[in-house]
Amino acid sequence: MKKRIAIFASGSGSNAQKIMEHFKRNADAEVVLVLTNNPQAYVLQRADNFEVPSHIFTRHEFYETDDVISLLKNLQVDIIVLAGFLWLVPKTLLNAFPNKIINLHPALLPKFGGKGMYGDNVHKAVLAAGEEESGITIHFANAEFDEGEIIHQSRFKIEPDDTLEMVKFKVQQLEHQHFPKVIENLLKKMRS
Repeated sequence: MKKRIAIFASGSGSNAQKIMEHFKRNADAEVVLVLTNNPQAYVLQRADNFEVPSHIFTRHEFYETDDVISLLKNLQVDIIVLAGFLWLVPKTLLNAFPNKIINLHPALLPKFGGKGMYGDNVHKAVLAAGEEESGITIHFANAEFDEGEIIHQSRFKIEPDDTLEMVKFKVQQLEHQHFPKVIENLLKKMRS
């Protein structure tokens, strides 16, 4: 039976799209649901383009009910992928899917992680700190922002004349290149 992937995203969803592309013709896994906390998120259109069902949830539904967990369990989801999802995952969801929730962070953790460290905020902090390299970190989610066990890191050199847009572009290239493959490898390690 195919492994089943659910993607959580809060915004545009370019990584969600790369994951959906990657698994569209995959014999071993498929994306079965895209979830968002943002009714205006472009990821909903991307999911629709791939004929992947989507679900919009509220803060109340996510933190104070088991509705989202029930939905994921009913769909027999094997792995949850946080692809630009900005809310902290509640303990109830972490407990329901132990070591099955992974997150992508646009920097080399443990540096430049934590609350408020997402998107351009991260890249600006990296540049302001005069870092010589940046990259991506794929890690298991836990009860804290960006503190779960690291699964994969990829890095690149920051050139002296790199702008915010250049760093953002380089990070996104690494995300699109590595995130789907890391998910695929993790699924292969999971027992049927």
